[in-house]
Amino acid sequence: MKKSILVLASAALFLAACNSSTEQKSSEPAAPAETTTPAAAPAPAPTEPAIVTLNAGDDMKYDITEIKVKAGQTVKLTLHHTGKLPITGMGHNFVLLASGVDENEFAQAALKAKDTDYIPADHADDIIAHTKLIGGGESTEIEFTAPEKGTYDYLCSFPGHHAMMHGKFIVE
Repeated sequence: MKKSILVLASAALFLAACNSSTEQKSSEPAAPAETTTPAAAPAPAPTEPAIVTLNAGDDMKYDITEIKVKAGQTVKLTLHHTGKLPITGMGHNFVLLASGVDENEFAQAALKAKDTDYIPADHADDIIAHTKLIGGGESTEIEFTAPEKGTYDYLCSFPGHHAMMHGKFIVE
């Protein structure tokens, strides 16, 4: 009995194998499987803020002339005036200009904006962020979101300072 079952099972396997080899195959190539590629999602904004400390003294210089952050990152910037001279003679601020703004033209407009800490109101669209004007021994803080990737200029808009007090704000 065991031999009969074994013979029948072998015969069934043999016939099944032969049957599959006699199937007619289409001469047309199979259509490729449809695939979709998801659109590239924008990179998420970094969750950790960029902490920036910028020092400026009576020598009319920032201690940092290049700041690097990520696009969309929160920037917490502290400006320290490390000098001793008063705001009226040696005031400092930080002004981050929008892309393409001419630094010299902006500084010329700032000369006429004494009443607004040398931040010209008619150039508001040229400014991404700015601090208030501070004198010797003072500090100020601002928080803003970094713009899109690119290189931006920053400067001190106190009269005559931008020539020596400027730098690059690089957004990666």
